[in-house]
Amino acid sequence: MAVPTALTLGDLRVSTPVVLAPMAGVTNAAFRRLCREQGAGLYVCEMITSRGIVEGDATSLAMLAFDETEEVRSVQLYGVDPVYVGKAVEILCGDHGVNHVDLNFGCPVPKVTRKGGGAALPWKAALLGDILTAAVTAAVPYGVPVTMKTRKGIDDDHLTYLDAGRIAQETGCAAIALHGRTAAQHYSGRADWDAIGELVRHVDIAVLGNGDIWEASDAVAMAEKTGCAGVVVGRGCLGRPWLFRDLAAAFAGEDVLGLPRLGEVAAIMRRHAELLAAHLGEERGCTEFRKHIAWYLKGFRAGGEVRHQLAMISSLAALEELLGRLDPAEAYPVGELGTPRGRQGSPRRVTLPEGWLESRELGAALDAGAEDVTSGG
Repeated sequence: MAVPTALTLGDLRVSTPVVLAPMAGVTNAAFRRLCREQGAGLYVCEMITSRGIVEGDATSLAMLAFDETEEVRSVQLYGVDPVYVGKAVEILCGDHGVNHVDLNFGCPVPKVTRKGGGAALPWKAALLGDILTAAVTAAVPYGVPVTMKTRKGIDDDHLTYLDAGRIAQETGCAAIALHGRTAAQHYSGRADWDAIGELVRHVDIAVLGNGDIWEASDAVAMAEKTGCAGVVVGRGCLGRPWLFRDLAAAFAGEDVLGLPRLGEVAAIMRRHAELLAAHLGEERGCTEFRKHIAWYLKGFRAGGEVRHQLAMISSLAALEELLGRLDPAEAYPVGELGTPRGRQGSPRRVTLPEGWLESRELGAALDAGAEDVTSGG
């Protein structure tokens, strides 16, 4: 199948059909700018709860931080109540200038699924339709496209992705992104690209493929195999923001640049920390950067003492001194290519509300506290 060269979501045109997946604690304004500097595409803010937006929660509102260069403001919203979701979309579009809203129905985290949210929610088809309708209705006056992200289903015996695609199309969503795993798989095993291809054939709206994109060649292979309109990249870019440079080249039919040497990686690390410091202040920015050290240096021969000290930095000067100890000529560890990064885990039983699987109808109302969550997946 032909490889897409751009992505269209309603009136929004993305020059490269690549979306940075929202990742809790990672995809803040600094990281999004870093990735944008590497290549074009759409970069989504960390997931925010609709209840937090509507009630003016300080933590939720603080997450609506955008870099001055961020021309397209993209936010992923979580919610289980159509009224809250609709009001939150209205606030995001009307008060915060958001240009794209994505709804999370793919999170497999127990604190989310045990209350019927995330990847558990599409099992209740009517509720899914009500939430999407509320979101699209609120976004239409602003010309803002609404998309949704989901998984194949709760487990292999409770698949929902085809129904979800149909409902997304019927309610006016611009696209649906499918992570080719069930909630029970979490991040283990291999992503099912065949399911993505099946969803492409099942709906007329754009389908974005997600799962096991570690290199630019993986994204092209997914597009060729499934016919998807674009790809969503999450864990593959951890410690490798230049992946977006490679993706932009690959989708444009250009040659992908060679692998960076350690000196080039160190320069990107320095840039990342500087952006964090600019947004959060130097000490907090350096503290936030610590979590990225192991991802950036994965496979390199950087000594244990340097790694240890990098993991405790509190100033840009300290970072500069430690990066200066690295061998700038060291070649990229090719053994790390094409391998999983970040969380993996193992399959596990999905935690659900009592009696959740007995019917696809909602039944009793969801607990109002179901939106009191802070992370997605």
